[in-house]
Amino acid sequence: MIFREKILPHPTLTLMLWLIWLLLNNTVAAGHIVLGLVLALLIPLFTSSFWPEKVQIKAPLTLFKFLAVVFWDIVIANMVVAKLILGRNKHLKPAFFCIDLDIKNPLGISFLANTISLTPGTVSCDLSTDHQHLLVHALHVEDIPATIKHIKQRYEAPLKEVFTSC
Repeated sequence: MIFREKILPHPTLTLMLWLIWLLLNNTVAAGHIVLGLVLALLIPLFTSSFWPEKVQIKAPLTLFKFLAVVFWDIVIANMVVAKLILGRNKHLKPAFFCIDLDIKNPLGISFLANTISLTPGTVSCDLSTDHQHLLVHALHVEDIPATIKHIKQRYEAPLKEVFTSC
């Protein structure tokens, strides 16, 4: 068990890095499989001291559904933002707003902030020092409370369910 933890400190990260490597290179050639596996093994090994605690994914199916929702939202948001940008700028209603966070896990907060920034038209700007509030900027917002509720239900709730500390 100790040997496995020293060689493979974060097996899920290793698997994800390896799959991402293969997807980014768009090939399953033997050289890329081996190089990707070597990198996927070495990166978590050398960065394990930066991870103060083990992360456990409590609900992998929920994480998979979350990722599918995020990819869908990115596609839709790209079209919405393109329409907004190509339209008249005087109709834009940009806004800053704060989201009170229910999620406490640092990795979950990071996932949430990155999800918001990956979705075109929104960007995470700042996290309060007590990790209780996330400042977000949106290109166009009709109803701030509805937007906050949407983010909390669509992104924060599944992430809160998925991530737990060991």
